[in-house]
Amino acid sequence: MKIVFMGTPAFAVPCLQMLVEEGYEVVAVVTQPDRPQGRKKTLTPSPVKAAAEALGLPVLQPERMRRPEAVAELAAYEPELIVTAAYGQILPKAVLDLPAKGCVNVHGSLLPKYRGGAPIQRSIINGESVTGVTLMYMAEGLDTGDMIAKVEVPIENDDTSGTLFEKLSLAGRDLLKAQMPRLLAGPVPAETQDDSQATYAPNLTREDERIDWTAESRAIYNQIRGLVPFSGAFTLWNGETFKVWAAANPDNTALSGILILEEGSGEAETVPGTVLAVGPAGVEVKTGDGSLLLLTVQPAGKKAMSAADFTRGAAMKPGTVLE
Repeated sequence: MKIVFMGTPAFAVPCLQMLVEEGYEVVAVVTQPDRPQGRKKTLTPSPVKAAAEALGLPVLQPERMRRPEAVAELAAYEPELIVTAAYGQILPKAVLDLPAKGCVNVHGSLLPKYRGGAPIQRSIINGESVTGVTLMYMAEGLDTGDMIAKVEVPIENDDTSGTLFEKLSLAGRDLLKAQMPRLLAGPVPAETQDDSQATYAPNLTREDERIDWTAESRAIYNQIRGLVPFSGAFTLWNGETFKVWAAANPDNTALSGILILEEGSGEAETVPGTVLAVGPAGVEVKTGDGSLLLLTVQPAGKKAMSAADFTRGAAMKPGTVLE
């Protein structure tokens, strides 16, 4: 059975490695073109490309999978099954019709919730307590295909997008591994999605990363951890970007040496975004319903650092307003 695998980020790597380790015939790997990364804008291969090359597999990197020449290049491998995981492009009908056993996708949410390109980040940002992976047949719409199987994964209070990506990538690998014998025998009975229950997880924008200090502490905490380790959340300090990479769980009020606002206190009337306390334990900032303790920050032009390191020489003082 000739299999083509399509994926791009680290999320997809365990699925590819599993297929090879289990002895399936992966005839080619399709991934996004190398992209510039870092301050020097160095062209960097995707994690899937790096893994494929390490496994000695042919790699295709079309800029647009919809182009006829890209479809023809793929068709030359005569795939009988296409497996995708976070590839990053919607496949045209010409590709979906190529394999006799169909195209299946490993999607990082419990469909029909969180269709789209950023389901893992947005599940954390939105405060979900559980997510999962759905194995589905692909259709022309955005994650609209029939569902083959699902597995649930709890979201812990200290999970970030990074830790949840890893959990879901392994859950997706195991789900795909369990279903591969059925997919090869195929077609597999699948459940139609209820479109009325669908929600969407579009790719994140710069505005999604900016902290709104008038929001509740819990919402800001979820936003921060939902953006780690990728872009990070940010606010403005003296007109410059001030990133926040970690904050204390606002449900924990036993923070020694740090002011915790109480209803009716004088500080309760302070404008959200006001710095209330600065010390080795963190930077406490007024929010819409209390305060939040920032633990890891990154001033403009500097590396991320702990609050203890930041407060040693920082000019930030109580009363400063972050915007």
